[in-house]
Amino acid sequence: MKTHWQKLVKVWLVATIVLLAQLAVAAPTLPGDMIADLKSMERQLQSGEYAKVRHHGRAQAQRLEGGNASDRWARALYLQLAASAEARLDNAAAAAELLAKARGIRDMEPAQVDRWQYQEARLRLKANQTQQARDLLSNWLERHAGSATDRWLMAQLLSEDGQWSAAASWVAAALELETTPDEQHSVFAATVLQRAGDKGGAFAIIDKRLKQAGNDATEWRRAAGLAQQLGDTGRAAAIWEAGWQRGALAGSDDLVQRIRLHLAGGTPARAAELLAQSLSDGALKDSFEHRRMLASAWQAARDHDHALAAWQSLARQSEQADDWLRLGQLAHGWGRWVLARQALKRAHTLGAGEANDWLRNLPPKDSSREDSF
Repeated sequence: MKTHWQKLVKVWLVATIVLLAQLAVAAPTLPGDMIADLKSMERQLQSGEYAKVRHHGRAQAQRLEGGNASDRWARALYLQLAASAEARLDNAAAAAELLAKARGIRDMEPAQVDRWQYQEARLRLKANQTQQARDLLSNWLERHAGSATDRWLMAQLLSEDGQWSAAASWVAAALELETTPDEQHSVFAATVLQRAGDKGGAFAIIDKRLKQAGNDATEWRRAAGLAQQLGDTGRAAAIWEAGWQRGALAGSDDLVQRIRLHLAGGTPARAAELLAQSLSDGALKDSFEHRRMLASAWQAARDHDHALAAWQSLARQSEQADDWLRLGQLAHGWGRWVLARQALKRAHTLGAGEANDWLRNLPPKDSSREDSF
């Protein structure tokens, strides 16, 4: 997510300079030599002479401080050129300060002051001065509709400050302009809406993406992943199941994920049934990993007989101390004393030291509590 927003900010920072030739036309009172000097600086800026432009722009702005209306306008332009040079030198904070000075000069045209404010907000953001960037952008958006990018960034800045309701309002505003958001925007929007208490709105974004997904497996996976990120694994499992039934999801990897989501999403019995069938018909490799998953699924489903049978079958095949120990512990917890004693003894023989502690807690062999499996 962070990488995406860094890219978005980078795009937002492009093209911050208004051509001075256009500005000079707007200021006919400037002397010819000053206009020539400004245009010369612009050419230097375009040719990469950033340090020279920065130095000369700052010096000229200082020299013109306190002058008449023409001097104030020229000073603002010199400050802008110096700010542009600082920005090109990756000194975003210094560039922002120069534009703030330009904005503060009296009698500037309101439209131009607004442009400088917008540019300053970009630079503040690049300099990680997020509170100042948020305040500047928020104020600017009170007078301008802004682009979808502006609105997404406003939402992002507010979310970083924990202002979820305000961020949700800007998410809604961004969605007015970007009705089909990309994956990163969808994840962000759904997260903000959920944190703002609008869980229905969050999942509406997922549903909208699914309506457009068709049989695009990537979109089904992303939708399920987004549901997981929002903390609703049950919905993620339902989405994956729907994608599987539709035929968008297929193959062993998707099958395993289907099973895992059922296991994590509150339907472990379904996970166990799917896994048992898949192992039986060869859809999945009959491995110890899958057998452990099967046993864990039956265990999570609280199906004692199936769970104990699955762990016992696995332990006999793997001959791993941990598998025998797990079987013994479950049998102990569920009152299957004969099986517990057999499994724990085998676990101890194979090196599971803690098996003896469990054995000592078993009732005597002649106890009336003895139960067979």
